[in-house]
Amino acid sequence: MTPNQKKNISILSISLGSGGAEKVISLLLKALVKDYNVTLVLFYKVLHFPVPKDVNIVVLSDNGPDRPTLLKFMDFFKFIFKYHKFIKKNNIDISVSFLAFPNLINGIVATFNKKVKTIISERGFPSDNVTSRLSLYISKIFYPVFYNKCDKLFSNSVYINNDLKANFGVKIPMEVIYNPIELPAKIIDSQTLNKPTSTLKVITAGTLNKRKNQIMIVRAVAASPLKFDVSILGGGELQEYLTDEIKKVNLDQQINLKGKVKNVNDYLLNNQCFVLSSFTEGFPNALIEAMAIGLPCISTNCLSGPLELLNENEPISISDGEVFIGKYGLLVNNDDHAALSKALDYYHNNPSEREKFSRLSLERANAYKLDTIYYKFNKFITT
Repeated sequence: MTPNQKKNISILSISLGSGGAEKVISLLLKALVKDYNVTLVLFYKVLHFPVPKDVNIVVLSDNGPDRPTLLKFMDFFKFIFKYHKFIKKNNIDISVSFLAFPNLINGIVATFNKKVKTIISERGFPSDNVTSRLSLYISKIFYPVFYNKCDKLFSNSVYINNDLKANFGVKIPMEVIYNPIELPAKIIDSQTLNKPTSTLKVITAGTLNKRKNQIMIVRAVAASPLKFDVSILGGGELQEYLTDEIKKVNLDQQINLKGKVKNVNDYLLNNQCFVLSSFTEGFPNALIEAMAIGLPCISTNCLSGPLELLNENEPISISDGEVFIGKYGLLVNNDDHAALSKALDYYHNNPSEREKFSRLSLERANAYKLDTIYYKFNKFITT
């Protein structure tokens, strides 16, 4: 297909910062440039992830994202006008947006421009993504109005779609398209995990905030009689709090806050178990990336993603303090540090189980390869 036969597609996002949605965009761009004339449209010029050279980048604001709330609110109206003008001027055939504010703008564009196909993507559990009662009230009003103006919606979890239907009045066609991953060049040799160890090397990755709930891991390690070497990757508002709590339970020799790192895979390769401790997720990139490396995993059974990844979304019931051994990993209830402690001990004491779940992790990760997910995505936006 020659360039002038390709359709024009735009991808609208707040930025290409270090979040999960932004990483998905970066990966999809690699595939999209083969089939489309692609423009990445950003509210603010933040480029944490790579962008293919054939992608045109348009930035709607000369300012950075760290602006007072009132100014951001005013920016939103400017972005509506600028993006609508951009769509018309550049004869965009398909407009795909990620996250709430870009989705609302896409809905407004769809109201006034019937020629462009508008596709929106919700990336987090909506009822949990609002930051206040006012935010929830605004979402309840504007989601059903402007989301329903668009042609289609895709998310990365069946629970997100169900929440949009039940609680936000969204009625347009919806589909689940999971986050893509690029399989790493290096993976763990599963057989190396099948050896007794005096200290189990455990890793987690994510922003240090209440939602990610890393304090659960600290409490789980404190409750175990066994020894661990825990690496917590990521920075955030709770770094000082976690540092203090680790010292209080005398675990500063076992638990290390590594801060923000770019070479996450290098750290994953040097560990024996991955833990996701979140209260809630949209789709946990960190978990699937750890599985792609070959790490045996433990996760809270939070909405959404872990049950889909670790037990093919088959319903389960977990008693407090207990561990569920899923098809591809271990699951515990939210904020149940006693159960997490048992799960860590299980992997610590059973090297053969570490090897088994390492192999299962690699098997499961294959279903999320970029080319597989892109095929589903491209079919969705074109039909």
